Amino acid sequence: MTDEQMDENYFYSIEHQRTSTIKIRRSVFICTLEFVDSIENAKEFISRISKENKTATHNCWAYVLGDKGEIFHCSDAGEPSGTAGKPILNTLKSHCMTNIAAVVTRHFGGVKLGVRGLIEAYSASVKETIDLKKLKKLIHTVSIDIKVSYEFNDTLLNQIKKYLDRITNTAYTDKIVHRVEVELKNYARMESLLLEYQARKKLKFTIIPQD
Repeated sequence: MTDEQMDENYFYSIEHQRTSTIKIRRSVFICTLEFVDSIENAKEFISRISKENKTATHNCWAYVLGDKGEIFHCSDAGEPSGTAGKPILNTLKSHCMTNIAAVVTRHFGGVKLGVRGLIEAYSASVKETIDLKKLKKLIHTVSIDIKVSYEFNDTLLNQIKKYLDRITNTAYTDKIVHRVEVELKNYARMESLLLEYQARKKLKFTIIPQD
């Protein structure tokens, strides 16, 4: 994902584990990224990948968590201080990522890269993996069921479209029932509009409890 495609008002993650391999001066760097939603999940992922690659020279890692990426940690795992964990973490942060863990596995090829070379190599490995596919924008939404008459449906949709993230389902019976998702930041304005219409008996709406 290029900087032009990113909206810095949002944070991003991935849906499925992704891995890439690069070779720099005979050292092989394998980066594995995983979606995580807790410190425990991040530690489990890091431990699993490290065990799967226990013969590697290093398994360096970082994770970022929280709605605003406010929880993070990293480790050089035996590389010189500041040459692995921090570059991995900084690359995740520079892509506005959260709920993400990264392990970069290094197989030493016999040629020392130096401090600058290591920083660039670990950063490049993570960036290569991030760039494999488009990132997933993380959006907090509220689900609402809206029951509306056929006569008022077009007016309703026209009024609420600026607040909607998407309509996930529509059922047609004696009334029309839309299940919609609204970004949390737009919910207060959407609710105010729906309450007004409900008071005028134009519709009925129900907030769907989160799992």
